[in-house]
Amino acid sequence: MSVRNLDALFSPRSIAVVGVSTRADNLGAIVLRNLRGGGFAGPVWAVNRRAGEVDGMPVCADVASIPGVPDLAILCTPPATIPRLVDELGRKGTRAAIVISAGLKDPMPDGTGTIEQAMLDAARPWLLRILGPNCIGALVPGIGLNASFAPGNATPGQLAFVTQSGALATAMLDWASTQGIGFSHFISLGDSADVDFGDLLDYLAGDAQTRGILMYVESVKHARKFMSAARAAARNKPVVLVKAGRAEAGARAAASHTGALAGSDAVFDAAVRRSGMVRVDTLEALFDAAETLARPRPWRGERLAILTNGGGAGVLAADALALAGGTLAELAPATLASLDAVLPPNWSRANPVDIIGDAPVERYRDALRILLAAPEADGVLFMHAPTAIVPAAEIAAACLPLAQGAAKPVLASWLGGRSVQGARQAFTAAGLSCYATPEHAVAAWQQVAQYHRNQQALLELPEARPEGLAVDRRAAEEILADALREQRDWLTDEEAMALLAAYGVPVVPTRRVRDAEEAADVARDMGFPVALKVVSRQIQHKSDVGGVALGLASVEEVRKAAVEMRLRVAARSPQAHVSGYTVQRMVRRPRARELIVGIATDPVFGPTVLFGAGGTAVEIRKDRALDLPPLNAALARDLVARTRVAAELAAHRGTAGVHQAALLDTILRVSQIACELPMVAELDINPLLADADGVLALDARVRVRGTAVAGDAHLALRPYPAALEESFASGGGSLALRPIRPEDGARLAAFYASAPAQDLRLRFFHTRREVPRSELARFCQIDYDREMAFIALDGERMVGEVRAICDPDNLQAEFAIHVAAPWQHRGLGRRLLQKMTDYLRARGTGEMVGECLEENAGMLALARSQGLVVAPNADGTVALRRKLAGPG
Repeated sequence: MSVRNLDALFSPRSIAVVGVSTRADNLGAIVLRNLRGGGFAGPVWAVNRRAGEVDGMPVCADVASIPGVPDLAILCTPPATIPRLVDELGRKGTRAAIVISAGLKDPMPDGTGTIEQAMLDAARPWLLRILGPNCIGALVPGIGLNASFAPGNATPGQLAFVTQSGALATAMLDWASTQGIGFSHFISLGDSADVDFGDLLDYLAGDAQTRGILMYVESVKHARKFMSAARAAARNKPVVLVKAGRAEAGARAAASHTGALAGSDAVFDAAVRRSGMVRVDTLEALFDAAETLARPRPWRGERLAILTNGGGAGVLAADALALAGGTLAELAPATLASLDAVLPPNWSRANPVDIIGDAPVERYRDALRILLAAPEADGVLFMHAPTAIVPAAEIAAACLPLAQGAAKPVLASWLGGRSVQGARQAFTAAGLSCYATPEHAVAAWQQVAQYHRNQQALLELPEARPEGLAVDRRAAEEILADALREQRDWLTDEEAMALLAAYGVPVVPTRRVRDAEEAADVARDMGFPVALKVVSRQIQHKSDVGGVALGLASVEEVRKAAVEMRLRVAARSPQAHVSGYTVQRMVRRPRARELIVGIATDPVFGPTVLFGAGGTAVEIRKDRALDLPPLNAALARDLVARTRVAAELAAHRGTAGVHQAALLDTILRVSQIACELPMVAELDINPLLADADGVLALDARVRVRGTAVAGDAHLALRPYPAALEESFASGGGSLALRPIRPEDGARLAAFYASAPAQDLRLRFFHTRREVPRSELARFCQIDYDREMAFIALDGERMVGEVRAICDPDNLQAEFAIHVAAPWQHRGLGRRLLQKMTDYLRARGTGEMVGECLEENAGMLALARSQGLVVAPNADGTVALRRKLAGPG
């Protein structure tokens, strides 16, 4: 990820347009006219190999002839010319280009790769950033920049819109102009050969003029980069997207139940949820999101009150809210009494509040005032259908001051056309969100609610767990290696169970046998009843071909079942080679629920963890939820809660509830498999029996791959880096030094709570009694891809921390350190700072910087002892700096 030189792209001081001619339909000439018409204040140069004049403006013959150095170049020339032009511009000092031209996927004339790759190769030595190719361009209305061939301009605002579709860009631009919605940035990505969603999310997250980000997504190329940037952006401001391509085409080819259930669109949904963004289903809903985000109001909660002069409209709104899983506010007795005093006797006396079609202005105003004051209503949807009683404009004039001054969100839906147009315009001009229908208004409300739910999920602190899950990783890796040596794609049943057992998943005893006699002998030793299952590399779903026999109660039954099974399989799957059987002890747990837990691999986002209802009808029920590993207990609990089968896991009708801790533990262990064993391509535990006594895996399938990447590169989210754990001898004792985990929230809270007030002031630069829970969550749930925090533990008690956050280009990391008072002056601060320095240097960070108060003598002494440059600032703070790239 990189935001380097994006300022030259979106805030240029000078621009060159290459490929301008006098033809009316010339792309370069259109871009030039847009630039000049948009009001860009800096120098603009036109370039064409036929020098001359266009619209009274001189045209340079080539890049070398440009009289200055353009920050930004817009290229509208044939594809084959692009790499040469990029090189010439880079040599001249240009650091950003928008490539409007299409066709760069074609091969170079000399056959040495594609034109696009040659363009990137030409840009790399100069760190020249490229937007496109095959894009419409970019608009930054606040500086008068219209570097595009869009048919219109954008008005200034605080929303950024990023799209992979040029057609959608022009549609959104046209719609926004009619709605009075402005933009901080309006960006067409095109083929995103260089600048992509990850770069733009990082850039826009740090842009003070951007309050919310809208995106139209067709594909994501770099999952980890995208997820890291999205998580960072969504913590700062709303990010709403719509994605094309919802069909689960990849699922049809999957060989396991998990693979069949984990379609790519469901995986994308999981990625959006995990990052804290909000996904909407349609372009219409994205427009609604634009309307809502452009006019934000203070958020108090999800309970919505509906005010209407028409019962039908109110019912439609209430139905839409219920179907979307929203919450209709339940009016308190005090609120009902207040409404009784101002409304006619036949009003609805419930929410929706129907004030009757003959309502005069005063009735609207009084009812709205009461609902805005009602503590049980977190927001109000104000609806009006035109009547002949009172003009809509008079109602708007009376209610507008109340809506504007409200301490909670107010949405409006003025139903109708010409007769309510003035009222709608008045509300819109006053900064209130207006929607054409009740359904649109409710959808917008739910989008905001979903955004705040996602934000709350990001701040949830999972409970502490034991330090790591006990596993035998080496045994599991040997099982996978054996399969690869034998060029097998699938583990045998016995191997699959052994792999799960190595990771601590409870499994039913399973033995592999060669023939009917050996099966009978193993069954006798194992104890009856037993289950018998066929073993064949060509058969994955054994029950489909009669390859499963259950409840075998004697040696004779086992022999007979084995012979009959071989005959059935031969008839139903003649191409399959039967290499033996597996024998399992039958488990009698009549009150157990059948569940599925598994791993599937998405081509973009890598491994996903699946949970849902299991059994033979698993693909028919399709009751499942997905998430991206690594998971913690809170995420595992949420994964379970998002399924319909979750309701069946609680106690009901005399049946005890499922052992929740055991179920969550198994999900976490499967997540650990996904993180630590990249050779596992797919994994099914189906069924996983779950009851009050715990869980038990009855059957499992594991598909392996031989092209697994090293380390954790296969994951979209970087997992906990256990390799960075170590111990530190201090003061006659030993401390554990390790990266922070999400589960460390209670430790971190206790660490800050025990600190003297002066230490907290030195750490945070202001006096504070406690650190809010939201801040604790942010400090614990870090993105290991771009930040790090090491903590020191004396047993279970936290006694020190050091943390650093890197910029997207890894040029600089800002650090902070805090050591508990009893451990100060004992070498812990020096060791923590050295550990962070070593870590940052290993990841290639350019320098580490920090600040402390000038009275913080201990920090200043520590900084000097570790080779940091100390320089006072004018505001009473001291800057700390140390270069890391290279020696020292």
